[in-house]
Amino acid sequence: MAAQTGMAASALRYYERRGLIESSGRNGLRRAYSPDVLDRLTLIGCAQAAGFTLTQIARFLVSTPSDTELRKQLAVKATALDEDIARLTRMRDSLRHASTCRHTPLVECPEFKSRINDVGGATGADVDVDVANTDADADAD
Repeated sequence: MAAQTGMAASALRYYERRGLIESSGRNGLRRAYSPDVLDRLTLIGCAQAAGFTLTQIARFLVSTPSDTELRKQLAVKATALDEDIARLTRMRDSLRHASTCRHTPLVECPEFKSRINDVGGATGADVDVDVANTDADADAD
């Protein structure tokens, strides 16, 4: 599994000790894992990249539909991720523009500023920005 995922064997053992994955036995001195562990590791990696701790991931992995408190926490996290995605999309779009812009300095380019302040249109589309409304929003970030 370590070779398949590029993870260190020690990381797999650590995840196993934390209850995030289970081995299906041994093959000589090596632990063996069922194919579904690869999906589990993908989920763990994605969740970590999204800012979840291993403790939060462990709780999510054993949650049931009746865990209403966890569901509330997941909804809050989903909203936070939406905000992160919008912010990162604005930054990506601004950087793409800056990579071909001839304005000096680049950060003073009206198009760059428009894209970075485009709070409502984080889809990458060109959107007119009302600077009066985005100044307050920018302070909130």
